[in-house]
Amino acid sequence: MTRPLLHALFCGAFAFSASLSAPAADQLDVVASFSILGDMVREVGGDHVAVTELIGPGGDTHSFSPSPSDAGRLSNADLVVFNGLNFEGWMERLIDATGYAGELVIASQGVSPLTGAEHHRADDAHEKHDDDHAGHGHAHGGFDPHAWQDLRNAEIYVANIRDGLIAVDPENAEDYRANAERYTGEIRALDGRIRQLIDALPEEATVVTGHASFGYFSHAYGLRFIAPVGLSTESEASAANMGELVRMLRAERVSALFYENMTNPSTLRQLAEESGLPIAGTLYADALTADGEGSTYLGMMRHNAELLDQALSTAN
Repeated sequence: MTRPLLHALFCGAFAFSASLSAPAADQLDVVASFSILGDMVREVGGDHVAVTELIGPGGDTHSFSPSPSDAGRLSNADLVVFNGLNFEGWMERLIDATGYAGELVIASQGVSPLTGAEHHRADDAHEKHDDDHAGHGHAHGGFDPHAWQDLRNAEIYVANIRDGLIAVDPENAEDYRANAERYTGEIRALDGRIRQLIDALPEEATVVTGHASFGYFSHAYGLRFIAPVGLSTESEASAANMGELVRMLRAERVSALFYENMTNPSTLRQLAEESGLPIAGTLYADALTADGEGSTYLGMMRHNAELLDQALSTAN
């Protein structure tokens, strides 16, 4: 982000802030970087929070470019929540541009981040644990930022959000703790259900998705994922990577191809055409949907697990 753009964001923030509708007097103004975090904040904050998402349902965090209106939202916030692990590469510059000095929650703080090397070590330890991405693109500084794809990490996210809310609104600390405890219980219950579903799948089950966003899911639940491009939706599969992946699909017992709600479907369509494998459906990776089962974080995770179970159980 250049200095002129930073200056434009800074100036635009004040021009835009006057037009923003303020939350109710008894609500915290919380800004979340993207839709999954926005849903988590609403679950923990309840009626005490008014949440604004910089990137709403269906939006792509990888390709997002903040505007003066986004800077205005930050300048008025009581609390800002973002993922970290360089998922939002623009966030720190946006914060600097607005001069925001309030409470920050890095939702992934305390998570043990995965790297490509760690995925491969996991594969050595357990043949179902793999994140063997053709064309690894470390667009996030070498770490996989999609930590919410492991529900155990979501417990860490919830605790960080709870503590951030308490820091700016200690009067309602009891409510935030109770909401977090209830939500964590739901997370743990779904985690157990997903483990049951994935454990029942054939050992050789392999999934191909649009980009490498399911490494934490693979590591946590023991299902092999392969992707033609790297960690960012902005990455593109090279001709060599595509050829390598098609050869692998033909040589191994790959079970299914899946669209992702945040990636260009053309790559998967090409793979389906060249390999003869069907596309089994759409998985939710980096963003929620505006409505339906993918409109909440737990609904998204439940949808993914049930779709994987249905497709891979019938494919083998």
